[in-house]
Amino acid sequence: MGRPEGGDAKVKSPISGPDVVHDIVGIGFGPSNLALSIAVEEHNAGLAADRRIDALFLERQPRFGWHRGMLIDDATMQVSFLKDLVTLRNPTSDYSFLCFLRERGRLIDFLNQKTLFPLRMEFHEYFEWAAARVAHLVAYDSEVVAVDPVRCEDGRVAYFDVVRRDPERPGATVTHRARNISVAMGLEPHVPPGLELTERIWHNSELIPRAGQLADTGAPVRRAIVLGAGQSAAETVDYLHRTFPDAEVCSVFAKYGYTPADDSPFANRIFDPEAVDVYFSSPSEVKQSLLDYHRSTNYSVVDMELIESLYATTYREKVAGRERLRFLNVSRVRGVTPADGGGLEVAVEFLPTGERQVLPADVLVLATGYRPRDLTALLGDAAKLCLKDDGDAIRVGRDHRVETAPEVTAGIYLQGGTEHTHGLSSTLLSTVAVRAEEIHRSVLGDRLTAV
Repeated sequence: MGRPEGGDAKVKSPISGPDVVHDIVGIGFGPSNLALSIAVEEHNAGLAADRRIDALFLERQPRFGWHRGMLIDDATMQVSFLKDLVTLRNPTSDYSFLCFLRERGRLIDFLNQKTLFPLRMEFHEYFEWAAARVAHLVAYDSEVVAVDPVRCEDGRVAYFDVVRRDPERPGATVTHRARNISVAMGLEPHVPPGLELTERIWHNSELIPRAGQLADTGAPVRRAIVLGAGQSAAETVDYLHRTFPDAEVCSVFAKYGYTPADDSPFANRIFDPEAVDVYFSSPSEVKQSLLDYHRSTNYSVVDMELIESLYATTYREKVAGRERLRFLNVSRVRGVTPADGGGLEVAVEFLPTGERQVLPADVLVLATGYRPRDLTALLGDAAKLCLKDDGDAIRVGRDHRVETAPEVTAGIYLQGGTEHTHGLSSTLLSTVAVRAEEIHRSVLGDRLTAV
């Protein structure tokens, strides 16, 4: 094997020396790469140093955090606690949600609730607990700014240099060399065209801190408008209605009413690990059909219990003669302008007639979902080595490894952004444990082959 060009890492890492070549470097440390880090940790337990997988995970946040802005106190998970970080991969793992509950002294209390769906804030606490146990594998406050291919003398791309900012030295970077990278940067908030985020226009991903700041100002909130028709939109409407008891809360969406989520047993099988096999091996037209048929399991849908609660609230208010909760259905936001005094003027069009009304508002919350992040900017020259399909989407193997040019032996694994190849569960928690095992086995097999 030829000697790679570029020499050693540029700056000594606070975690490993400059001569270390990691088996895998994870970019982003949300639930997906957290699950992978645990799979690596459990694999390495009791093994000699030369048989262990050398892994490092880089996270731009200063500490672990997962959708903190939507950790509403009574919001529950929409997946079973058994779809935690490990159970579907290793039911005996002591990184499971049940082991977390036992350590926290809440196992019996949780079981007495007779539910499969924990509070969202409790599941976040579980993630934090698990992340703390693998903290030796993670560098926080480490934003990755580049991924550079490293060519050997024989022309093979055998490594990637992952360049991150050095939090201790402004302007400086640290470089980590890896045989494989696992990209799990999550999704980014989607802002509809023509709108931009301001102090008065938020994405719901910032709901709790933004609402707290607004409440702290002491300024009256007379009207809040929420755009969107999915679960997060309905939760946002409910939260604002409770948080600002004197405010009118208007929900704007293009549907006639909220669509109930299809969480029936047969429909939920679309999230099973076996369903990924079926989806992956299907022709493109069948893939599209499966997405279309089962969008009601995940996209722009709301739990029936929340729908009924919101309807009951609006009916009670109608009876009482003080309607604070309003639903502007079959409508769209057509424009937003600043108003005198620091508020907003939001133009809402009723689609059947084209009639518009301008609503004064103190805040507009965009519960408009998320979209995959553009990997091209991050991967740079490495992106040019990735093969594309006829639709210009990245080709990805069943083991979540990107298909690359023939001269590339280093691996790029994607956790998320693979709905076109792996189906609806690619951005959800349902298969994170199984996917972690699949990537772990692929990396391990590639490492053994190289040896």
